[in-house]
Parts: sequence; structure tokens; C-alpha cells
Amino acid sequence: MTLSDNVCAAEAREITTNTTEYIKNHARLLHRAVQAGDSAALSRLRKSHGLGLSGNENVRDKVQRKDCLAVAARELGFDNWPQLLKVLSLEDTTNFGALLYPKRCGAHSNIWAAGYTEAATIRAEHGGYLLAYKEQFLVVDEHYIRTLGLNPDDPDWAACNWDMAGGNNLHARARLMAKLIQMTLPSVD
Repeated sequence: MTLSDNVCAAEAREITTNTTEYIKNHARLLHRAVQAGDSAALSRLRKSHGLGLSGNENVRDKVQRKDCLAVAARELGFDNWPQLLKVLSLEDTTNFGALLYPKRCGAHSNIWAAGYTEAATIRAEHGGYLLAYKEQFLVVDEHYIRTLGLNPDDPDWAACNWDMAGGNNLHARARLMAKLIQMTLPSVD
């Protein structure tokens, strides 16, 4: 590993840490809103977390910060908070969650692949952007990226070779992921 690789990895870890803190802060604000009885926050908690509790007072009394972290993780397309952390830190490269394939992008035409090598070959031959959805991979066009909420001309795409699943530039991938997470989480008033 070269010095520049070490610097890039360190910068990626810093971005990942900042993104994690952003999500934790979001969960803290959601927790406060739930405790204050905010109807939108309570609705998000029930919808995403499925506590099965009835009555606002019951939820307000029983909700914990970990419940709000779970809500944020689910709203970002992950099964739970630990899975989100593993994907952000690149500890888990086998299940990427659904962050890169939200429902709003389902109408786009994509090329799907069961394995990363196949998807990388397709991307190399046809161009586009290589993304991951849970344990599968897809190659998409710039229209999909716009619908996703990212700028297809962002220099970070070229830096990670238009590959969010295995691109070499961890720093660029972390920045793109941070941008997407910040625009995806609903605001907490």
C-alpha cells in the first residue's frame, strides 16, 4: 500500500465517521421529537421500526435512541443499524442494503448482475455507473443517478471509476455515500 493509498483510506474513514455522526445526530433529533410527541416523528417510528405499540404516550415512554438509529437505518435501505455501520465502514461487502436502489428509481432500465465481476465487465463494455443492491449489482445510466439524487457529473464518480460497489478510491465512494445519505434522510423539525 502506498502513502497516497494510506492517506485516501484515512480520509475515507474520516468521512465515514462524519457520516455516522450525522446519522446519530439525526437519530438524536428524532428521539427528542418522539419524546415531545411530534406526530410526524411518531409516524416515522411506527412505520419504519414496527414497534407494535399503541398510543403516543406508550411509544414516547418506551422509545430508546437505538430505536431511532434503527429507523434511520431502515429509511436508508438497511435492515438494521449494525448493517449500516458495516456497509459504511466497508466491513461488509456482501450485502449493500437498498440505499442505492430506492423505489423512486425502479422505473429506470438497468442491467442486473448476480456477481460483481460480471457487473464490472458489463460496466467496462457499456459504460454507466455500477451500483449494488443487497447482494446483487446493477449498471445504470446518468438518468438513474439523477433520480437517485446525485450529480452524474460529480468528479467523485470518475475518481471511483463510476463504481460504488468496488471502485478503488474509497475516499470518493465515501463522499458520494455521504451526499446520498444526507439528502435521503427526512428532516426532523
